[in-house]
Amino acid sequence: MSRFRALWQASLNATKKALTWSAEDLIPPSERYIFSFNSKEELKKWHLYSDSEYGGLSSASLEIRDAGNGSKGIFSGKLSLDVAEDSKWNITRSGFCGMRSKKFDGFIDLDAYDTIALKVKGDGRCYISTEHTLVQIYTENWVNSPGQQEDNSWQAFVFMPKDNWYITKIPLTRYLPTWRGNVIDADLEMNPSRIVGMSLSVNAEGGVPGARSGPGDFQMEIDWIKALRTQ
Repeated sequence: MSRFRALWQASLNATKKALTWSAEDLIPPSERYIFSFNSKEELKKWHLYSDSEYGGLSSASLEIRDAGNGSKGIFSGKLSLDVAEDSKWNITRSGFCGMRSKKFDGFIDLDAYDTIALKVKGDGRCYISTEHTLVQIYTENWVNSPGQQEDNSWQAFVFMPKDNWYITKIPLTRYLPTWRGNVIDADLEMNPSRIVGMSLSVNAEGGVPGARSGPGDFQMEIDWIKALRTQ
């Protein structure tokens, strides 16, 4: 009988808790921080990459600086189109750098959201064709094949003004499936409930009139990255 009473009480408590749920418990908040660049601990969540992995001479750094109005992330470096003479890779030009988040602990579920937002400040350089920053999202593979270890990559391009803080919003519907930098011509849909990572990158080539392009220094300041529910 005591076991029955315990089960009954547990059921009753669960029912009472369900009845007292508020709308906030049932509806996710309108925004969710994914990354906030406000401490050096944040740097442990990211790693850098560049064409130097393939014989190029570009370089990048990521640090946290206190600008007097709070800490911000600084993604900066130098883009070079040159290739090391002793490179074992068969490439003739280089000129890219990026920062990619380390894989989340499992994955994050953004199914309740429809937009990725970033608060950033550019430097007048054109980031990946037409003065854009390349923002990538990585999801688990569509097919869990033993021979397919790379995550799916989804890319979108966003405008970044010079010298002013700007909040750019990218609907998830604008992300295109890619394979090693090339857009996949296939009818595929992102699964926002299985996000495993994100990245930002910059390329020396491409641009619009008046924008900086070509080899040289670059710098992007980052305050935060959020997921938004706009509908």
